Amino acid sequence: MNSKTPNDSTSPGSVDKPDCFGRLDIVFPKGHDGLRHSPPMCMACVFKTECLRAAMQQPAGLEVESERIDRAYESRMIGFFQRWSRKKQLQKQKKQKNADRGSPCIP
Repeated sequence: MNSKTPNDSTSPGSVDKPDCFGRLDIVFPKGHDGLRHSPPMCMACVFKTECLRAAMQQPAGLEVESERIDRAYESRMIGFFQRWSRKKQLQKQKKQKNADRGSPCIP
């Protein structure tokens, strides 16, 4: 984070958002264990929920969802067809987001 980090007594609407706002690689990075964790500096920020939601709305957020589906399949929480169906839905969402932005979709 930068020097704009708000303290706990500040309301989210009255302070400029920090430079790291909505950046998935900063606010929800992969840890050494391969899982994603919010860093301690983000846990103290008043924007943490709004920031993480904004980060997950970006295309990289779909990649996080894909990782979650893979972990569920590997742990046998979902079966092959459910994994396939969810991955197919994610691909459609990726294509839709790319079409909305006017960029070509890379499969």
